[in-house]
Amino acid sequence: MFENRPNRESEVVLVGRSNVGKSTLMRQLTGHRFDTGGKPGVTRSPNHYDWAPEDFMITDLPGFGFMSGVAEEQREAIKDDIVHYLEEYADNFLVGVVVVDGKSVIDIIDRHSGPDSIPYDVEMFHFLQELGVPTVVAVNKMDKVDDKDERLNDLCDRLGLYPPWKQWQDTIAPISAKQGRIDPFEQAVRSILHDHKRDDLLKFF
Repeated sequence: MFENRPNRESEVVLVGRSNVGKSTLMRQLTGHRFDTGGKPGVTRSPNHYDWAPEDFMITDLPGFGFMSGVAEEQREAIKDDIVHYLEEYADNFLVGVVVVDGKSVIDIIDRHSGPDSIPYDVEMFHFLQELGVPTVVAVNKMDKVDDKDERLNDLCDRLGLYPPWKQWQDTIAPISAKQGRIDPFEQAVRSILHDHKRDDLLKFF
């Protein structure tokens, strides 16, 4: 189980596969560079960035799923830790963020879909919703995608959201974190915070 969680009442939590750009998004949001380890799977514990006076923090959880050079046993252990963290602190989460790679997410979901399997990305999206956590899907690396609307419609379809994606702009947020283009994400988060009467936190997004 992850240790050393700062004792903060309110939290925005980022989850996603390795190499989808969670840490880059975190850096855009906080202006702070985090140690992410040189290769996927090195980050074994969460990165917390907290604002003590507001009793609020943003947390970047370790990446899950396939990581080259990381044994399956270790991958499963990381995923179990993530699931336990989400369950334990669900009441603290104002927003859950599933970060995906817009360029590869459809292929990955389709490759891991089957009668006995649910892809991690889809599973994590539904898991957060089952926990009652308002969820935003940050679709990163959209600068590398040509058929943007088609890709986002396909993603909605895989997540069980009825396309077209534009009716889900509080849930589906196309971004390019590395280029600093995260407006749709910030707007989605601000909308959720406003609905939960947390306008005091809008300044962070």
